[in-house]
Amino acid sequence: MNTSDDSAKKVEVRAPMSGVFYMRPSPDQPPYVAVGDTVKKKQVIALLETMKVFQKVKSPANGKVVEIIAEDETPLKDNDLMFVLEKA
Repeated sequence: MNTSDDSAKKVEVRAPMSGVFYMRPSPDQPPYVAVGDTVKKKQVIALLETMKVFQKVKSPANGKVVEIIAEDETPLKDNDLMFVLEKA
C-alpha cells in the first residue's frame, strides 16, 4: 500500500455499534480526551450507550488525538467516525 506519510499515520476511530456517544464518564467530570492529547493503545477515550449499557471506546493505537468528530451526547450509527488519531 503506497500512501503519503500523513495518511499512513492517521487512524480513524469508528463507532463499533449504534448508540449515544459520551465524551465523559459522567456530566460532572472532564472529558476522557481532548484534541492534542496523547493516548495509549486500549486507553478509554469515550463511551457509547446502547440500550442502557455503556460500552467503553478504546484507542486502537498509541498516538495523539488530532480531531474529535462526534459531538457529546449525540446518537451515532454503526461505523460513524468518532475520532481521528495520529499514530505515535
